[in-house]
Amino acid sequence: PLMRQLRAYACAMRAIVLFCLVAVLASWAQADPAVSELRRTAIVKAVEGAKWSVVNIHGQKLLPVDENIPSQGSRAVNGMGTGVLLDERGYLLTNFHVVDGVKRIQVTTAEGTTTVAKLIARDRATDLAIIKMPVDKQLQVVRLGTSSDLMVGETVIAMGNAYGYNHSVTRGIISALHRDVPISETQQYFDLIQTDAGINPGNSGGPLLNIEGKMIGLNVAVRVGAQNIGFAIPVDQAVEIAAELIRKHSQDSDAWHGIISQTRVRDGQTQCVVSSVEEESPAAKCDITAGDVIKTVSGHTIENSLDLELALLGRRAGDELAIDTTRNDVSQVAQLVIDTPPSKGQWADVIYQTWQIAGLRLAPLAAQALPNGAQRYRGGLKVTAVRPGSPAEREHIQPGDILVGMHVWETVSMENVGYVLSQTDFDSNRPVKCYIVRDDRTHYAYLPIRTR
Repeated sequence: PLMRQLRAYACAMRAIVLFCLVAVLASWAQADPAVSELRRTAIVKAVEGAKWSVVNIHGQKLLPVDENIPSQGSRAVNGMGTGVLLDERGYLLTNFHVVDGVKRIQVTTAEGTTTVAKLIARDRATDLAIIKMPVDKQLQVVRLGTSSDLMVGETVIAMGNAYGYNHSVTRGIISALHRDVPISETQQYFDLIQTDAGINPGNSGGPLLNIEGKMIGLNVAVRVGAQNIGFAIPVDQAVEIAAELIRKHSQDSDAWHGIISQTRVRDGQTQCVVSSVEEESPAAKCDITAGDVIKTVSGHTIENSLDLELALLGRRAGDELAIDTTRNDVSQVAQLVIDTPPSKGQWADVIYQTWQIAGLRLAPLAAQALPNGAQRYRGGLKVTAVRPGSPAEREHIQPGDILVGMHVWETVSMENVGYVLSQTDFDSNRPVKCYIVRDDRTHYAYLPIRTR
């Protein structure tokens, strides 16, 4: 009987210990969510939401041993940078200097998968480029914010491949806005965001996030010799340039729509607004006009000019698309048929440079077609489109204006414009005087020519 009592006592004790252990574990389990929630701050959530759309870029490029002595040859250096995913098909935005001269652009995702990307389009003047990596599954696209309402002092987060350390994260505040930063005699950034978040070599091309995890800038540069001074291209500026780069890529692939758009912020919401339509283009033929707000393209929601170009990317001549727009708050649907672009001939480079540098799309105009008040000119070039945010738009040049001269030269043909652009002695601080005919009168505009 004593042994039975001892065994019963031991069983009871084991049951009590087990019950206490289960109670302790249950209390820990209940406490865990509370602890985790305290630790999962807004910054942690922002990083968790954005990291899958950030890639690390690395590769080799050749640099001269001594720029002053070309005969000494070149040396191979390992380059590194960052990119952000704009489109689930693998299109990424980065800095031009990250991929400039890199023959094999290696891209590593947050999951650790490395692939080789292809350079799609680039713009040296703004230091932006579009690259494309191959994809075999669904990818997470970066969430875009706006840089139109940034506040000095608000929290920001920088992500990137700092010194080759993949997906590094730093945080800080916006130190200042609208900074112009000269990098060299031939390179200068305009209207940058200044931040004290750590931006180091390798961060270039990575996102600057707000506390909501939305990209509000693209990290681009640091102040050499200074601490806690870094810079980013405002996202609104980067989006417009990325849209134009993709638009050019589509047109180079023989897909032309003719819509020139820009992003507008209204009541805190972004809109894609048609700023102009190229003459005789598919858009002009389906009655899309300046001022229209584009809502959807074949079911794809459009909130900015980049959304529009991505929705039209990959289309072919003959494809028909339903474009929902509003005009004076009235909804309507346009049936746009993609066409091949008009032949550019031998002046393709000049046309591209004119668009990128000045923001003008031009078409030849014979002397007899000039207005009565401009018959003294031998001819001119009609402005068919103006790029949003360009020097031409800032000088209030409009579609329908006629460019009849630049500096001391007439502009009767694209050859004349090409000659002006080839002049290397223009100072970017002394814009070129342009002669514009509008309403039978000659007006003047001053456009910076930065071709070096």
